[in-house]
Amino acid sequence: MAKEKEEIILTREGINKLEDELAELKGPRRKELSQRLKLAISYGDLKENSEYHSAKDDQAFMETRVLILEKMLRNAQVVNADNLDLSKVSIGSTILLHDLEFGEDIEYQIVGPAEADVINNKLSYESPLGKALIGQKVGNTITFEAPMGTFKYKLLEIKIV
Repeated sequence: MAKEKEEIILTREGINKLEDELAELKGPRRKELSQRLKLAISYGDLKENSEYHSAKDDQAFMETRVLILEKMLRNAQVVNADNLDLSKVSIGSTILLHDLEFGEDIEYQIVGPAEADVINNKLSYESPLGKALIGQKVGNTITFEAPMGTFKYKLLEIKIV
């Protein structure tokens, strides 16, 4: 049974972050969990040993995360910032918007869903605002619907950070 290859779109920064996390999990975290398991086993009777079961649960979670990260990196398509067309919004570009309701400016980087982090102004191209922005040009007014209502922004700048 052939599995469908799920393409993951990431920036170079996103790839680096995933690679760092994978290295941490496969190195220091595995060693730490191994030590925890050895110590818990030394307590005896594994059926009633909460330290052992906790360490096994953590190990299962970590190994699942390792598999997920390896799959994401294997299927990653890296957005090359050098090839971005700055005449319109695309994945990998950083944009400056002016909120027409509140009069505030906000900057976002358009990224793939795996890299999205609104707290750090990384906006998925699949989000309502991300969908509305893709292909837009500087000077355009962007209106989009979100669960909290209708929003309007003016696109002030497209750049690479």
